[in-house]
Amino acid sequence: MSNTPFPTDPVLTGLTIAYRNPAYIADDVLPRVPVGLQSFKWWLYPIEETFAAPDTKVGRRGQPNEIDLSATEETSSTEDHGLDDPIPIADILNAPPNHNPEQRATVQLTDYVALGRERRTAQLVFDPARYPAGNKITLAGTDQLSNFTASDPIGLMTDAFNACLMRPNIAVMGQEVYSKLSQHPAIVKAVNGTSGDSGIVRRQQMADLFELEEILVGQSRLNAARKGQPASLARVWGKHISLQYRDRNADTRSGLTFGYTAEWGGRIAGSMEDSKIGLRGGRRVRVGESVKELIVAGRAGYFIQNAVA
Repeated sequence: MSNTPFPTDPVLTGLTIAYRNPAYIADDVLPRVPVGLQSFKWWLYPIEETFAAPDTKVGRRGQPNEIDLSATEETSSTEDHGLDDPIPIADILNAPPNHNPEQRATVQLTDYVALGRERRTAQLVFDPARYPAGNKITLAGTDQLSNFTASDPIGLMTDAFNACLMRPNIAVMGQEVYSKLSQHPAIVKAVNGTSGDSGIVRRQQMADLFELEEILVGQSRLNAARKGQPASLARVWGKHISLQYRDRNADTRSGLTFGYTAEWGGRIAGSMEDSKIGLRGGRRVRVGESVKELIVAGRAGYFIQNAVA
């Protein structure tokens, strides 16, 4: 038995680590990068050096030219995100066969924590302030991609790719955007070789058309109503598109990538006795993680705001 204030449980921790909700895309949009301490440093590389073209010619008896690589060291810290579920001992003792209330609570808490990360990631990635002036556009009226007659999704995406520091290799969008884009006559015509009057394009077909590794579509929803009010479901990922260059091998010290998530220690889960629960006491189940979502190279992305009406 651990004597720490909050003892983690290997079984519950295994459950929370293994849990995946296929509707959540945050881990693919901003991949996790382990950090050794809760307070960590990450390097910001000057664009001038990243794309420099020094003279590499060496004379027969000369010395190679020297370069002096530099970086700006930035400091940040992961933030703790977690939830508790107090379970009365009576619920545990009266649970039906093959039902473990602590394990069930762990799974549910994990989903809530993951949904919170989904919302933070969507808010960060779809924040226009994270992109430089030349790497964003706001669509309105007939330019929006929901207008199948006047809008030009292929021209729009091509211009966006050319504006980025590194050509994006993924596209991130909400379900409402993808639904319209997959039926847009210009896309259907380009992929299927038809008139484009009707049809639908699969996600991989669209990715191949734009030479992207993948298209990530946010499908999750959350209850936006205040506690005690009737449910008001809202989509986590809005009506926008973020085009990004993603390098899964990048970390806090190397590699150029649009963004990532610093993770300290991995997700944890456990339970402990709590005498204040109900008449007979109970168990308090906790799930959490220490993470920090970061945009580290805004010029490696492009933001299309209000892509559809």
